[in-house]
Amino acid sequence: MGSLWTLFCGETNCSDGLENGCRADLIFLTRPSSCINHALIICFDVLLLIMFFFTIFSKTSFKSSHMAASLCKISSLQLVSALYNGFLGFVYFALGVWILEEKLRRTQAYLPLHWWMLFILHGLIWLLLGLTVSLRGQQFPRAPLRLLSILAFLSAGLSCSLSLFTAILVKEMTIKIVLDVLWFVGSSLLILCTYKGFRYGGDDENDIYDPLLSTDNGSSKTASVGIMTPFAKASCLSKFTFWWLNPLMKRGKEKTLEDEDIPNLREDDKAESCYLQYAEIYNRRKQSDPSAQPSILTTILLCHWKEIFISGFFALLKVITISAGPLLLKAFIKVAEGQESSPYEKYILVLTLFLTKILESVSQRQWYFRCRLIGLKVRSLLTAAIYWKQLRLSNAAKLIHSSGEIMNYVTVDAYRIGEFPFWFHQIWTTSVQLCFAIIILFQAVGLATIAAMIVIVLTVVCNMPLAKLQHKFQSKLMVAQDERLKAMTEALVNMKVLKLYAWETHFRHVIESLRKIEDKWLKAVQLRKAYNSFLFWSSPVLVSAATFGACYFLGVPLSSSNVFTFVATLRLVQDPVRSIPDVIGVFIQAKVAFARIVKFLEAPELETANVRVKKSEIDDANLSVAFKSANLSWDENPLKPTLRNFSLTVQKGDKIAICGEVGSGKSTLLAAILGEVPITEGTVQVHGTIAYVSQSAWIQTGSIRDNILFGSALDNERYQDTLERCSLVKDLELLPYGDLTEIGERGVNLSGGQKQRIQLARALYKDADIYLLDDPFSAVDAHTATSLFNDYVMGALSVKTVLLVTHQVDFLPAFDSVLLMSDGEILHAAPYTQLLDKSQEFQNLVHAHKETAGAERLSEVTASLKCEAPSKEIHKTYAEKKAKATGVDQLIKKEEREVGDTGFKPYILYLKQNNRGFLVFAVAALCHLTFVIGQIIQNSWMAANVDDPHMNTLRLIIVYLLIGVVSSLFLLTRTLSTVVMGMKSSRALFSQLLISLFRAPMSFYDSTPLGRILSRVSSDLSIVDLDVPFNLVFTVGSTTNCYANLAVLAVITWQVLFVSVPMICLAIRLQKYYYSSAKELMRINGTTKSFVANHLAESVAGVITIRAFKEEDRFFAKNLELIDTNGSPFFHYFSANEWLIQRLETLSATVLAFAGLCMVLLPPGTFSSGFIGMALSYGLSLNMSLVFSINNQCMLANYIISVERLDQYMHIPSEAPEVINDNRPPVSWPTEGKVEIQDLQIKYRPDAPLVLRGISCIFEGGQKIGIVGRTGSGKTTLIGALFRLVEPAGGKIVVDGIDISKIGLHDLRSRFGIIPQDPTLFTGSVRYNLNPLGQHTDEEIWEVLGKCQLKEAVQEKEGGLDSPVVEDGSNWSMGQRQLFCLGRALLRRSKILVLDEATASIDNTTDMILQKTIRTEFADCTVITVAHRIPTVMDSTMVLAISDGKLVEFDEPMKLMKRQDSLFGQLVQEYWSHHHSAEPK
Repeated sequence: MGSLWTLFCGETNCSDGLENGCRADLIFLTRPSSCINHALIICFDVLLLIMFFFTIFSKTSFKSSHMAASLCKISSLQLVSALYNGFLGFVYFALGVWILEEKLRRTQAYLPLHWWMLFILHGLIWLLLGLTVSLRGQQFPRAPLRLLSILAFLSAGLSCSLSLFTAILVKEMTIKIVLDVLWFVGSSLLILCTYKGFRYGGDDENDIYDPLLSTDNGSSKTASVGIMTPFAKASCLSKFTFWWLNPLMKRGKEKTLEDEDIPNLREDDKAESCYLQYAEIYNRRKQSDPSAQPSILTTILLCHWKEIFISGFFALLKVITISAGPLLLKAFIKVAEGQESSPYEKYILVLTLFLTKILESVSQRQWYFRCRLIGLKVRSLLTAAIYWKQLRLSNAAKLIHSSGEIMNYVTVDAYRIGEFPFWFHQIWTTSVQLCFAIIILFQAVGLATIAAMIVIVLTVVCNMPLAKLQHKFQSKLMVAQDERLKAMTEALVNMKVLKLYAWETHFRHVIESLRKIEDKWLKAVQLRKAYNSFLFWSSPVLVSAATFGACYFLGVPLSSSNVFTFVATLRLVQDPVRSIPDVIGVFIQAKVAFARIVKFLEAPELETANVRVKKSEIDDANLSVAFKSANLSWDENPLKPTLRNFSLTVQKGDKIAICGEVGSGKSTLLAAILGEVPITEGTVQVHGTIAYVSQSAWIQTGSIRDNILFGSALDNERYQDTLERCSLVKDLELLPYGDLTEIGERGVNLSGGQKQRIQLARALYKDADIYLLDDPFSAVDAHTATSLFNDYVMGALSVKTVLLVTHQVDFLPAFDSVLLMSDGEILHAAPYTQLLDKSQEFQNLVHAHKETAGAERLSEVTASLKCEAPSKEIHKTYAEKKAKATGVDQLIKKEEREVGDTGFKPYILYLKQNNRGFLVFAVAALCHLTFVIGQIIQNSWMAANVDDPHMNTLRLIIVYLLIGVVSSLFLLTRTLSTVVMGMKSSRALFSQLLISLFRAPMSFYDSTPLGRILSRVSSDLSIVDLDVPFNLVFTVGSTTNCYANLAVLAVITWQVLFVSVPMICLAIRLQKYYYSSAKELMRINGTTKSFVANHLAESVAGVITIRAFKEEDRFFAKNLELIDTNGSPFFHYFSANEWLIQRLETLSATVLAFAGLCMVLLPPGTFSSGFIGMALSYGLSLNMSLVFSINNQCMLANYIISVERLDQYMHIPSEAPEVINDNRPPVSWPTEGKVEIQDLQIKYRPDAPLVLRGISCIFEGGQKIGIVGRTGSGKTTLIGALFRLVEPAGGKIVVDGIDISKIGLHDLRSRFGIIPQDPTLFTGSVRYNLNPLGQHTDEEIWEVLGKCQLKEAVQEKEGGLDSPVVEDGSNWSMGQRQLFCLGRALLRRSKILVLDEATASIDNTTDMILQKTIRTEFADCTVITVAHRIPTVMDSTMVLAISDGKLVEFDEPMKLMKRQDSLFGQLVQEYWSHHHSAEPK
């Protein structure tokens, strides 16, 4: 082996003059002229050659798995690469031949081999490699080719680094060094070629997937229309310089950016591509090991490993370039002291300094940009995964994950995880940078480095328990945040009910108490963050003190050269070290958030597949629905199934009516057919498409037409027919935009009947095989119900299978079969007449119906009343309607956002939230300034005295240490005052926001989608709580640091001002140019985030309907589109960040290079070497401090928009005062219950038409008043006016002599009783739902439950009064919820009771008992009943009939029925038109 080595290296002198050049010592590895260095490069060349042949010969084997590369024309990048690398290879080869020829000429020997062999071999291999890969690379498989180019790049990079290292340290400049640098450039061109220069067939990484969502159902993807981001087609140079962003920045400067100005994301970055890639890898891993659940984290890492690897490479490159700084500083000091080795060295140093800084800038920008992009993609795929999961979530899982929590997963958790990749590489780069720093320190101060290492290790060890505590508190904070958000969501959704019951103050206090718990954990998290911050910011002071102390004791001499190499290294490391608390904080937040999302994504799903079967799987082709001995239960492990021993067969075209008392399982039966209820025993089979109409209407935000079409294409004829059959024509004529009128969330601007009929229209237009109708006629008046039954059920659905749940006995004779249900079982199933003969229970039901209808009164009516059905023609075209509607706004307003530069307004707003906000902030800022000045004084003391031979070393170190310790104390004050400021501002903002929301009028909730409010109280509030306070202070801190660095540079080398002043002006101009676009991008990001939240909230509410109609794919497509709409402004925003910072870094590199030039050009002795060291140590960290400053400023500008958004909802014009102290009604008011309505006029908005037009009447105390009218006539509006949900535009209402508009709203609403139209239950217990304010005893509650027919149902539950009520009360039937509302009214015992269609969802028997209860319990009260069921008002004292907002008649019911033209008479006649067929024969 030795002789071989001698053959290769020669005996001596083989490193061209260097002694022992041929020894295989490690130190010689770095020298470009050493033999071992040449041997290493030859090894690399051989490795490259092997890899090259592997790439060529793997062509055939790879062809099957990879798409063949298409031969495209040669790109300019390929051409440049081929010419450059070909020429470089030729130069190497020619040089090798020349060296061999010279050697032979001089010594007639070709030994040693290492010089000429290296050049010839390297030249030949590089010539072969460069030309083949550049020109013919497309013909080879992609993966091995890329691996080859990466290997070439790494070997060239290593060789180049070693050569540059020697050039700087040993002052050796040879042709080999120059060629090594050129080789690195060539390998860079090669790697660019393989990644960007080639166009492979199917190069798009996602075209192995078919598009997820076809464009059938009319759901074409609008996201694909519009301009694509220039980034998609940008060249490499453009990507590295962010030149592709210039057009958008220019547009942002010229005009305020709007949504449509922002280009779409490129295909690879869209949510669909990200989600599909994730789903494919996840499924593949699941198939490979079906027994185990694949890790979601691993799947995400597998999706993005390439991007993570590339960004990691840039992160490493940045660390390497920044670590070269202190080495350059040492060289500068030597030159300044006159120790230069050549006259050109100073220029090479300045140029190297400039290029290193530019390379550092490029690599860091690419690192940050690529990591942000990974974060965006991860956020998109998680949001999509959460949305897809909630579409399939089982009912048991829904109890664990409420809609508020699901909202939180998307608006808070997914965003936190999306932030994490940005910080990911900092976890390891900080460690690598510390390692480099320790090596440089060891070179500077020798063994004293050990002291520095001990302090660093101690800092990290001290941080461990803090990090654990922070993790614990962060988890607790998230849970507390969930609880508060759940309560807020429930209160905001049911705000109308809270206002009617006058409970909003109580609910606000509940939320405030939950916020206090959240506050406690928030304070704990922020304090840990503060201690962390202090620990890491003060660590450089401790490190320097320990090191200099060790130097003194170890006798290491201190000179400006080694001291400022040390200081420079420390300054470069301190910013990454200071960000460690942030990294830890982000890591902990992401970990907690990820655990929550994973728990949700792994929750059990509905198994609907085993219910709906294909035609081939069933024996009977005419079968629609079949239950075979089925037991079904909502609970996972039921003691008593909800549906027991259930057998039922429904043939095609059958019409089945389902009736029974409240809670008998009627709605559960329909849910079972939909596959919503878990089957514990037996089988359920459903064949055919399903259309479903739920009991409580689910309406989407959007136009009426969109709601009816529900994803289907528009067929005008069928659409018009649907409108007519659903009696919607007249309603549409009354609306300002006809069927294009925008509906508010949950259909707030429609009456109950209109919502139900839109649902019916949606079902009919779908043209399904099976129709499941859950009591759709309860919310409409009798005439409409009859018309719907005839035209819709018996007409349009004549050949369809229909299962109708109903309490209206009138319709039953028309059905093929009637199912009578009781307690989860079918008592009887037979046609109407047979059932009437053989079932006593059914007879009781029919008789109860007759009794409630008051047949004895009807017999008094002698006149035969005829009713004319309203014309079904559309009298006006939509065009006329549009003309009429000009100037009338749509109800749902576009979300507001600030525009232009708001300057310091949001910051002032944030700070003035608490009394001493400005003072605390000023203290924090001054403390930081003092700390920075302390550091400058500390370093100036060292610079001035380190080379002074008369200065005692101990004194030098002690003064240095004392200044450091004192300045650190200011740092502690800064961090603690930050926490105080943040907590106070958060509390004040939340308190104001909450009061504003709870005092807002109902008109605000009618026109504001819930998602907009929820995104503010979840993600925006979370940002204000956690991110704004520290970011505000860090921004001030990092900006102070940046200006301090510049100031030190300018004071020591004043000549630099010639460059730095214009540079600063240019930098400020650049920042202004940037802000004009960036602020709008962030605001658009905020508003588009609301769309995602809104769509999610809506989908969670209507998930059963979405599943029933099989529309999951369309809704998912819409969700993906909204995620991209939100992702695009965010993508362009963070790209703009990098665009700005890169330009500013180039400026700062210019300033630093100019300062360096001044130092080396001016004669030696102009500056003391200590001050040169100080200036450069500050100058070298200028780039980094600038980056931190701008980064913090950009993040703060982003975060402060959350304060702007909260502020928009902190000043909503509020309702009238809750209490007017000067005008409070007597405690016993109302005593009589007399209501006088005087010329009452109501409009919902100032520019809207009148809804009630001058109604005048008097309800005497104790009277029973019935209010009737067709759907949309204004009945519910009159009730709203009585409770002042809407204030009169004219006229007044006087109750017992007091004008209700003159007293406080709480005094008014708390004295009236109401059973509202939509029965609402709150999460909690039965007791809490009946008695939330705690005003009644348990005995009173049990008594009321007995009167409401609920006592048995509650007693059956294990907890009694503590039995749970889940979100929306979904574990109680609709009828039972209605009975709970009656219970509330009975407990309140008001003198005036309002029933707003209160018995619409209960069967006739229960209705009869209830009516009796109300008559008995409220015998001496004024009872005002709005009813669709005429029997409900037959025994009223007076009946008020309303039509189109006008009072038509007001008299006793008997008198009205005797009138020929009576509206009430018409309604009664219509109601009874089917009654006689319901009588027993």
